[in-house]
Amino acid sequence: MPHLQEVSGFVANPLWDELCSHLESCYGVLPKIEHSSCSGAPGWNIKYKKSGQSLCTLYPANGFFTCLVSVRSREAMEAELLLSPCTEYIRNLYWNTKPFNGGRWLMVSVTSAEILEDVKKLIDLRVKKKKRQHEDS
Repeated sequence: MPHLQEVSGFVANPLWDELCSHLESCYGVLPKIEHSSCSGAPGWNIKYKKSGQSLCTLYPANGFFTCLVSVRSREAMEAELLLSPCTEYIRNLYWNTKPFNGGRWLMVSVTSAEILEDVKKLIDLRVKKKKRQHEDS
């Protein structure tokens, strides 16, 4: 199993470090390195979870990375309102991703600061939705 510093060095992209720092500081979560044999993205990945809920999974590659963020059906309306100011890439990805198991699993290639900001908004939507549901209980 690689160490986080090795993964960061392999990715060698400041957007990776920015997202990891953001997740750890804003949500108080720690990364968990796992190996997946999933046919969609086999190999080492980094999972971030809060209170047992997945925030996102990062798939490192040489010089770049992909971030999996799922938007559940109960978050869909808010996510769709959030899309308007997002990048065209994120809007197209969302609308072209077929719903699966009650949500959309967005495999986002994080290639710019703008896309990174969109990913942060989608992750924040998941956290806020969960928090609101807990407060309403």
